[in-house]
Amino acid sequence: MLSFSFSLSLSLSLPTSLSSPPQTNIPFLQNVLSNNQFLYSTVDTQFIDENQDLFNLKRTQNRAQRLLHYLGHVMVNGPTTPIPVNAKPSSTDPVVPPVPMGEPPAGFREVLLKEGPEGFARAVRQHQGLLLMDTTFRDAHQSLLATRVRTHDLKKIAPYVSHNFNNLFSLENWGGATFDVAMRFLYECPWRRLQELRALLPNVPFQMLLRGANAVGYTNYPDNAVFKFCEVAKENGMDIFRVFDSLNYLPNMLLGMEAAGSAGGVVEAAISYTGDVSDPMRQKYSLDYYIQLAEELVKAGTHILAIKDMAGLLKPEPSRLLITALRDRFPDVPIHVHTHDTAGAGVAAMLACAEAGADIVDVAVDSMAGMTSQPSMGAIVACTKGTKHDTGISLEKVFDYSEYWEVARGLYAPFDCTATMKSGNADVYENEIPGGQYTNLHFQAHSMGLGNKFKEVKKAYAEANKLLGDLIKVTPSSKIVGDLAQFMVQNSLSRAEVEERADELSFPLSVVEFLQGHIGIPHGGFPEPFRSKVLKSLPRVEGRPGASLPPLDFQKLETDLRAAHSTEITPEDVMSAAMYPKVFDEFKEFRRNFGPVDRLSTRLFLDGPKIAEEFEVELERGKTLHIKALALGDLNKAGQREVFFELNGQLRSVLVKDTVAMKEMHFHPKALKDVRGQVGAPMPGKVVEVKVKQGQKVEKGQPLCVLSAMKMETVVNSPLSGTVAKVYVKVDSSLEGDDLILEITE
Repeated sequence: MLSFSFSLSLSLSLPTSLSSPPQTNIPFLQNVLSNNQFLYSTVDTQFIDENQDLFNLKRTQNRAQRLLHYLGHVMVNGPTTPIPVNAKPSSTDPVVPPVPMGEPPAGFREVLLKEGPEGFARAVRQHQGLLLMDTTFRDAHQSLLATRVRTHDLKKIAPYVSHNFNNLFSLENWGGATFDVAMRFLYECPWRRLQELRALLPNVPFQMLLRGANAVGYTNYPDNAVFKFCEVAKENGMDIFRVFDSLNYLPNMLLGMEAAGSAGGVVEAAISYTGDVSDPMRQKYSLDYYIQLAEELVKAGTHILAIKDMAGLLKPEPSRLLITALRDRFPDVPIHVHTHDTAGAGVAAMLACAEAGADIVDVAVDSMAGMTSQPSMGAIVACTKGTKHDTGISLEKVFDYSEYWEVARGLYAPFDCTATMKSGNADVYENEIPGGQYTNLHFQAHSMGLGNKFKEVKKAYAEANKLLGDLIKVTPSSKIVGDLAQFMVQNSLSRAEVEERADELSFPLSVVEFLQGHIGIPHGGFPEPFRSKVLKSLPRVEGRPGASLPPLDFQKLETDLRAAHSTEITPEDVMSAAMYPKVFDEFKEFRRNFGPVDRLSTRLFLDGPKIAEEFEVELERGKTLHIKALALGDLNKAGQREVFFELNGQLRSVLVKDTVAMKEMHFHPKALKDVRGQVGAPMPGKVVEVKVKQGQKVEKGQPLCVLSAMKMETVVNSPLSGTVAKVYVKVDSSLEGDDLILEITE
């Protein structure tokens, strides 16, 4: 019989899951060494047969080894997330200002928890002074840094905000583009972000952006999916749901409002603003239009009424007209105004709103404000100080908060809009591009080879908007206009040419689905005859799109996810998969290969370590990895490089495929424009689906394949009837513009 002391020392000497190799018998041995019979009794050769539970092996996490593999991959191949400009993250980490010990002071969330949404709304309306919502944790970086700010950097400053900005109306930190970008590009769980920030910020209400019936996606979902999403969000700490629809389509808004209200959240119905209510020549979106829409939302029971000026089109005079009219009509309803500072008039417009009766305005901390972001927090605080609109916020605390973000912003230099945009631009009054879309559109343009034509893209955006009937432009409708604009620039098409050739062009999928009615009905109806020419015989959706979708079977989805990923699946995972099935699967696969990359600092995540650099990675409280990057090996015959590290004092290495060195020289044939049956790629992108095969007969206008580039999908249609002679692409083929897809013979 082994002695207890021997078995205990043996148990302690076994490697932990922090650094164990991928496949070992260690889990089995750990089960043996924790078995009471083995420890305290006599065992014989029947011991294993009689204790089959020894084979219930706990899956080792191997987090350290997977993180080394990720770091080695970045060192060899560069960043895993697309980088729009040739800039490196700053090597300087931001310093968090001193945070007092103890619990943070009470804030507006205490009112909400005690009195519920209705009591909270009353308290807001009765409050003396102007209230602020801070967008720094979401819309500010969505607008300036392509939504790339990581939970790592938000968590560091969160306690300071909790202690020094407890009188904020709310902190916007979730929803919008942050949900899919977290998984798609940052490889972190958006729900974990919400959970961790809630723990660090218990006293300030959290606010999210909910796209009505689109939830946090770009399409419609079954009604029960939207309701379940709001329920899970509320359970994870969300308080206020700003509900909007990209077309101000009332049925979609009412669905989102009902879902948020049923979950117990504060419902903030938001009217998306476009046009100019002070211009008598622009009557499609008149003052009467906004007042009538507000009537419907107040009648439906919204707790707070919001104006969502997503492009920064509100100037001081329209601000006074609109807010005065709303305040006169709804004296007891809190009014919240959101804008962007793209043209530079944001502070003036928000002060005008406050004077006209708005209760809350949106701001971002100074170093994350201005341009396509929100107006400056410091400017609003200073301008209202000592007046009836005094915010009660310390300007000195704003300075410290801003200093943190000024340095943190340097970590995201590869995504910073100032790499190519040096100032705001009043041309937004013409093109009406939403601030949150502006930098992402610029990012897309660079990725598609249109970076030097961004001025043309902006002009095409205005023309595309007119083609589609002058839309309310905010996600996802703004994406549809942006997709069409880039399509026009990529193919050198004018508005007149698009209208003339509408029945033969291969439009982006988002444009086709919009015209089918997939996101709702725009104010004033669809543009004709453009719609009929594009759709031809394609089906049209009548009424609210989500109403015709069957309920989502969450139990089946959870079962399928467990089978596919062989890991613990949480209710939050189920919702992520419901919103973004493909993105969620890719996220889980990435984390399975590379581990918890969200534990890395931002510079290491984006750029990897330098040779001889030493650093620490805290996996969880009490488990910290000490890592040193040692060397990068030569390319071997298999196209791999060995990357050497020191991990907790032990030598480790990982083999990484050098994708750049092994990239085969591949010359894809181009489609000849004067050969009628040759079908070329209308834009650079990846093939996501091939719908035909060699020898198949096709009709003019029939879909041939689907291309994807930066979240924009385009269906390539047949320009003529005939037989497919040869297919030159397959799924996952990467194409440049005009690369030959297939040949058709008549």
